[in-house]
Amino acid sequence: MTTQPPVSSAISDELNAPLQELREKILAGERAALAQAITLSESSRADHRRQAENLIQSLLPHTGQSIRIGISGPPGTGKSTFINKFGLAIMQQGQRLAVLAVDPSSQRDSGAILADKTRMLELSQQPSSFIRPSPSGKNLGGVARYTQEAILLCEAAGYDVVMVETVGVGQSETMVAEITDLFLLLLPPAGGDELQGMKRGILELADIILVNKADGNLLPFAEQTADEYLRAINLFYPRYADWKTDVALCSAMTGKGLNEVWQKIQQFVAVMKKAGAWQQRRSRQREYWLDKELQEQLLTIFQHDPAFSGLVKEIHQQVGEGGVLPSLAARQIIAAVLPPLLISKKLPK
Repeated sequence: MTTQPPVSSAISDELNAPLQELREKILAGERAALAQAITLSESSRADHRRQAENLIQSLLPHTGQSIRIGISGPPGTGKSTFINKFGLAIMQQGQRLAVLAVDPSSQRDSGAILADKTRMLELSQQPSSFIRPSPSGKNLGGVARYTQEAILLCEAAGYDVVMVETVGVGQSETMVAEITDLFLLLLPPAGGDELQGMKRGILELADIILVNKADGNLLPFAEQTADEYLRAINLFYPRYADWKTDVALCSAMTGKGLNEVWQKIQQFVAVMKKAGAWQQRRSRQREYWLDKELQEQLLTIFQHDPAFSGLVKEIHQQVGEGGVLPSLAARQIIAAVLPPLLISKKLPK
């Protein structure tokens, strides 16, 4: 009886010579090769997508060793300045750092503004760092669809820490929490009114809350803000039995508290791994992204496959005119595709 070869082996054999060369350069830590691979993974061309998937699949055994940190916060908080100074601080301790900065996209051509890289000038000049601004495109909340693939590529290239900075709007915080190990919320010194405006959901997602700009005349306001957020999170049910959301002060301008932030992150990692929550979180995230890919790819088929696009367009028009309920319309589209599968597999209709 023959057995099916592992998926990774089967796909790895399909790598052509240029992809094999690219793979070896990534494993050697070449930044230009890493940038090329991320560009390939972000392409919407079907042949590029297949190449990227095969490449990343072949690199999977070399992934998973980094600390994945999501960083978000309202505009004006100083996220890029914080990442620049914090990145330099942890690199002084021998860490290789990759930063994936999800920038707002142009509404004309979906290109990124790319301002973050200019605000991380010191960090971008370090040989042990890699900064990749990516366009947010039309993805929910601004987190690029293939950011999780970029994380895997960075890990294969040997980066110890991968930071994902979001645009800090809408549901991007929820999305970044689904691709990182730790969610860090950066906030400015503020009064009670600003605290009331902060959504409860983002506070519940945060593993560490940092109040930035805790220096000079803003220090008393930063201390007050930290106290207010500490009281607020005490009202929430903790996400983990072994970790309570921490609130701390820092100043990206002066460097105050940055080493302590790294210590808190290392403490979080140790606690999560000891409790078994580290791998559980990553496993759940992989399943989450499988569901997202199924949704994306099925929608692409429905919209662009000639066998279904006419039906989808017609039903879209009916829904747009208010004649059909969207949930019923979606069920009609699915029913036109799935009956043979449902019958053959004897699945409930």
